[in-house]
Amino acid sequence: MLLIHCPYCGESRSEEEFHARGQAHIARPLDPEACSDREWGEYMWFRDNTRGVHRELWVHAAGCRKYFNVARHTVTYEILETYPIGRPSRLAADEQAAAQQGETA
Repeated sequence: MLLIHCPYCGESRSEEEFHARGQAHIARPLDPEACSDREWGEYMWFRDNTRGVHRELWVHAAGCRKYFNVARHTVTYEILETYPIGRPSRLAADEQAAAQQGETA
């Protein structure tokens, strides 16, 4: 069983209180009317299926009922971070900084 930290309630709770809603950080097309059927289909149905760290959208269904993002490792199921929608991922910032240090070394 996973223990998930709700960034709004401030407590780690059983995964039974939460529901996963899919991949996080999917940008809706700015002008859906201008999208081709192919572009709209890709937006609606195609998602990354990464092995490793994946960012997902979750809702605290049995608690505050708010949506938030989760960074989870898809192989180990380890939850690395939870953060509110609209705020940057601390983990992503750390990964980017490490990548930049590797480029300068």
